[in-house]
Amino acid sequence: MTHTVLIITDDSDTAAARVAAELAGREVPVVTLDSADFPSLISMAARIETGSNGWTGVVTTQRGEFELAEVGAVYSRRPTQFRMDGRMSSPERAFAYAEARYGFGGVLAALRQSGCLWLNDPMAAVRAEYKPIQLVMAARVGLSVPKTIITNDFQEAYAWAKELGKPFVYKAVGGIWHADEGKVRVIYTKPVDDPDQLLDPALGHTSQLFQEWIDKAYEVRALVVGNEVLAVRIDSDSEQGRIDWRSDYNSLTYEPIDLPVEVEERLVELHDRLNLVFGAADLICDPQGRYHFLETNQSGEWGWLNQEAGLPVPRALADVLQKGPAWVR
Repeated sequence: MTHTVLIITDDSDTAAARVAAELAGREVPVVTLDSADFPSLISMAARIETGSNGWTGVVTTQRGEFELAEVGAVYSRRPTQFRMDGRMSSPERAFAYAEARYGFGGVLAALRQSGCLWLNDPMAAVRAEYKPIQLVMAARVGLSVPKTIITNDFQEAYAWAKELGKPFVYKAVGGIWHADEGKVRVIYTKPVDDPDQLLDPALGHTSQLFQEWIDKAYEVRALVVGNEVLAVRIDSDSEQGRIDWRSDYNSLTYEPIDLPVEVEERLVELHDRLNLVFGAADLICDPQGRYHFLETNQSGEWGWLNQEAGLPVPRALADVLQKGPAWVR
């Protein structure tokens, strides 16, 4: 019996729509769900009792309905925040939101306990957001990682930089997007010209991450989908783009490439250890042809690479989702 694939995302997600179309072309049942529609536009009645293998019942959405017991794979592509009734008071909305998270969200998360494939498992995804965990796992599987220090001690940072004796950069530990009084700020990789800049007690206000600068022949985004790696070479013709390609998309060119087999194998092993079925890994290839791991994003974007470089990402994702429980490690 063919299982149902549940895709959790919003209406604007054209990349997820490509995956849904790929699955539909294979006659795999697909339902797309926007979690923000719960509870106003989504209803659920889930049941469990002694001896049950998992939750049963029906979830009804504007796009269709599905049986919980028939879901064999979940693609948590772009989950959105629940929208609570605006007529409730602020404490009521906070309570209702928590109940939605632990109730509706909890039932869907519990599908994993019945053998359902999650891409990616919510608990593993949260753990993988921590860059320190990624770097230690990458080092353990044999990937090259830049020399890095995370500290709130400016004297330790200065001593590290002097010992390094070569250019280095500052990076935000928690990612580039940050809220700032109602606005969204972007913090790109920033070169540090002089170690003396680190002799600032203000560095003690929070964790700081400094990393050696790796000379670049080019950069790579490698999409790990199950046991497959789809890689794109990224070149930039601007100075800022060569420092951090995310800062200047207009300067970029793309070319599909095959990574060395040992690099692909180590990337797959890294994601296996992180319990991730999907990840968008960023690497640097230095002038000597050696690849260096920077980070992986468990919800990394790939839609533009599918268009710009022709990467067959919808096919690769559909392959894994179609296998569903049979693919679970």
